[in-house]
Amino acid sequence: MPITDICQPHINVKGRQLTGLCEWRNAMPMEDPKTNLPQSYQDRVLPHLRAAGLSNDVADALLVLEAEQFQYMRRIMKGDVPQSLMEELDAGLEATQFHALSAIMRIRSGFGRTEPTEPTVGLLAEELCLDPSRASRIAADLVDRGLILRGASQNDGRRSILAPTEQAQALLNAFLDAKWARTLRLFADWSDDDIFAFSRLFARYSEGMRQQYPARHDPVSK
Repeated sequence: MPITDICQPHINVKGRQLTGLCEWRNAMPMEDPKTNLPQSYQDRVLPHLRAAGLSNDVADALLVLEAEQFQYMRRIMKGDVPQSLMEELDAGLEATQFHALSAIMRIRSGFGRTEPTEPTVGLLAEELCLDPSRASRIAADLVDRGLILRGASQNDGRRSILAPTEQAQALLNAFLDAKWARTLRLFADWSDDDIFAFSRLFARYSEGMRQQYPARHDPVSK
């Protein structure tokens, strides 16, 4: 399929339907620096892909991958996954509140950190990339809902920490059960080899992204 045919509302790429690519490109209007006329995303990017020595088929694949990644990340940023599961569980939580609750659990367990840490509003703000006042309001909402408690640090009694309640733990356990039920349905018609390959390649891609876009607190040696 020629690259010029990619920007369609619904197209078939190697046997499957792809949607939303035009919407994604239209959200990124560009102008040709020489003529100041509108320039498509494809026309802007394609010379770089060709200069890198990529074939048209590989360029097609990368453009499709980027479009799919955009749709995936938009679903993540909108909170579609937790919101859908919260509705299934009738939890009455918004996506932002769930993200905060799960962030508190990650901080406590040390997931993605060097070691477990007592959650504070400051660490919650850091984990969610929010300003402390916004994180504090979310924490207050969770306290009102009976999902977290404020307490004194065991290491420093002057410092206030956030601790999940039994109700919160029960909710997160139910969330994980519901999430994995859907995940198993998602992969039900995948072969073992496809799952192995996807897991390996996604981990490789994720590590490459970490190296190319290191977090400020996680520098990567060049």
